[in-house]
Amino acid sequence: MRVPDLLASALIGAVASARSMTPMAALATAHLAHRKTPGRLRLLTHPLFTAGALVMGVGELFGDKMKSAPDRTVPLGLLARVMSAGIAGAALAPKGRERFGGLLAVTVAVPLAYLTLAGRKRAMREIGQTRSGLIEDALVVASGAAVVAGTVKRRR
Repeated sequence: MRVPDLLASALIGAVASARSMTPMAALATAHLAHRKTPGRLRLLTHPLFTAGALVMGVGELFGDKMKSAPDRTVPLGLLARVMSAGIAGAALAPKGRERFGGLLAVTVAVPLAYLTLAGRKRAMREIGQTRSGLIEDALVVASGAAVVAGTVKRRR
């Protein structure tokens, strides 16, 4: 196994560190575009998953701008990152390496959540909560889309 084979799993973990639902929304979007992931996870093709992932992804983008939004490192926020990174990391790993890809994504997502939070707090002090959130959203959503798009293949 070459390092690049699991790069997408590590990168999607980085995406999950900043926005927990973006990896799931990116996978749901890929499913709607008739793309398949290298790793085989039946959950990803279920219509309820697709709809829920899209709704939660959009909801998170709006909720993050609220003054009452909790830090991403609260226990529930970390749990969401673990679940999302694990599922997405497994889906983007090569077939037969799903467990390792999921574990790698989680290993990246959790510690990086603390670093991305520190960066966001600094940006909030300098440019405000909404502006810093919108910039972070653009970077994270684009990154998640790029990682998934670069990994999935057209269904035959």
